[in-house]
Amino acid sequence: MRPAHLMTVLDKEFLSTEQGHHTPVMIWGPPGVGKSQIIAQVAAKHEIPLIDIRLSQMEPSDLRGIPFRNGESVEWAVPAMLPDKERHGTSGILFLDEITSAPPSVSAAAYQLILDRKLGQYEVPEGWAIFAAGNRQGDRGVTYAMPAPLANRFSHFDFEIHLDDWVAWAYQNNIDDRVIAFVRFRPELLFDFDPAHNPVAFPSPRSWEFAHRALQKFEHHPELRLGSFQACVGPAAGIELNAFITNLDQLPDIDAIIRGEEVAAPTEIDLQYAVASSLVGRAIRAKGSDSAETTFGHILDYASVFSQKEMGVMLVSDMHRAIGQDIFSVPQFAQWSNKVADIMLYQ
Repeated sequence: MRPAHLMTVLDKEFLSTEQGHHTPVMIWGPPGVGKSQIIAQVAAKHEIPLIDIRLSQMEPSDLRGIPFRNGESVEWAVPAMLPDKERHGTSGILFLDEITSAPPSVSAAAYQLILDRKLGQYEVPEGWAIFAAGNRQGDRGVTYAMPAPLANRFSHFDFEIHLDDWVAWAYQNNIDDRVIAFVRFRPELLFDFDPAHNPVAFPSPRSWEFAHRALQKFEHHPELRLGSFQACVGPAAGIELNAFITNLDQLPDIDAIIRGEEVAAPTEIDLQYAVASSLVGRAIRAKGSDSAETTFGHILDYASVFSQKEMGVMLVSDMHRAIGQDIFSVPQFAQWSNKVADIMLYQ
């Protein structure tokens, strides 16, 4: 399932705790695609606490608690990390991360917690959702086969890599326009992981964020920039990204486009992706300002300049996902729509 749809599922599952319809969710996916991050986004959206428990680092007693004598009987001390109304609040998310990397003895201790929302005398507060995530066995991580009794306690979703969803996330999180442009230009490199070769660094949604950070740190140190890119996304992708950015000195004058001046579209396809991403970035930064509508209009005018209408469609689609409904109130939007009426636009 693509991230945008999975986000809706998780959002509904959290809200369903109020009606007693919540089903624990298990997210499957390879490393570095954003499984943990999408859980954090749900928590941030609702401004609720997120308790992240890494089961791979635990012993059964860490989850079950420590027994102690109370008179003639033995009781269990509930671990402080588990959700508690007094300490954590009445609603939140209990996230069992790396669950497929947990030894069977630990996952067995989680059976009752996941299905019955209990562990001995402890009970998960009613307003808390239970989500879990883990790698698949073919991903060359430290994984165990999920026992059938545990698997049957979840609804299961596969995390699907989706370029448009990543681009929308990247703009929202201020990822450098040049990195976004490169991934648009080379979409097959958004995620390129071959478990058979077990690479140390490889392209993934997570590592492209690392490449963005490297660009901010080493942009003015060309002797270090290539090596830093390769350390993040691997040798081959690092070389390509560095060459792409180096070639951007031929980029059209973005400021002139924003001013509404006539600027020819570049003929090189990589530069077309770069100028489109730069313009979406400018639209995001202009949103809410006094000049927003003028800026949006000039960008929409330029969307018609590309010789390939599909490039303009991609630009406007990314812009819509980034700035929302504001784009529809700009007069140039209707003009641009008429010019591309023969192209089917899929969201």
